Amino acid sequence: MSLKQNLQAWREQVDRALDRWLPPENTLPFELHRAMRYAVFNGGKRVRPVLIYAGGQAVDAPPTFLDGPACAVELIHAYSLVHDDLPAMDDDDLRRGKATCHKAFDEATAILAGDAMQALAFHILVHGEGPDAERRVEMVDALSHAAGSRGMAGGQAIDMAAVGKPLSVAELENMHIHKTGALIRASVQLGALCAPELDRQNLKQLDHYAKCIGLAFQIQDDILDEEGDTETLGKAQGADRERNKPTYPAILGIEGSRNLARELLDDALQSLQGFGPQADPLREIARYIVERTH
Repeated sequence: MSLKQNLQAWREQVDRALDRWLPPENTLPFELHRAMRYAVFNGGKRVRPVLIYAGGQAVDAPPTFLDGPACAVELIHAYSLVHDDLPAMDDDDLRRGKATCHKAFDEATAILAGDAMQALAFHILVHGEGPDAERRVEMVDALSHAAGSRGMAGGQAIDMAAVGKPLSVAELENMHIHKTGALIRASVQLGALCAPELDRQNLKQLDHYAKCIGLAFQIQDDILDEEGDTETLGKAQGADRERNKPTYPAILGIEGSRNLARELLDDALQSLQGFGPQADPLREIARYIVERTH
């Protein structure tokens, strides 16, 4: 299958699974469940679930084991975006071309929807089809670490504290390793942990791959924030610059940022040298991340 076919199939697969796990809109409390579904089914690219499916395929994990982790990581991602858009954080009106959750509903409902999605993510890891209990504990540990103060939430705190302040490339990298990269690394790791027989050296190589593409993903986001348009991006163009937030183009320039993204792509592909054709989707995803236009 081509990358486009794989992406489409995996997106449809995780959407079906999310639909099964998310409470229906006609279940009390109605407004909260409507908000949760609104936040999840709003046109996301599903990059993180796709990385779970591709990472699992690279190590021959049973496909049915991957649906639960794919749902869990997307729910964590969706909750983080809902909270990130709140007035107390980035105060955004648009997300993927639609009104942000707190605009479509209200702030309190958006906060609760994020809280509920985070809780549901860990419920799914425990109760969905998957590997044995010991491996599930390892998966819960990986996702909780990636989502917490030493991962995504910590990265957001660093990001907020850095507004208006000059950062070095190393400081900016540290921020994004936490804010964006931690969940991307956890996605590849969760897919690999679903394999019945797991080579820990393979897991280490996959983690390095994920670290590289996580940073490349953020660099390309920063480039698109400068060069894209609001309609294509699905959010206000130039929003980070308007908020005086540190970005790669602000430090390295557009061309310097592109060069760094390409270096990270080469490093990511190098880390997959020991894998066969079953890792081709991971290779293609890495290229897609650097070449995407939205």
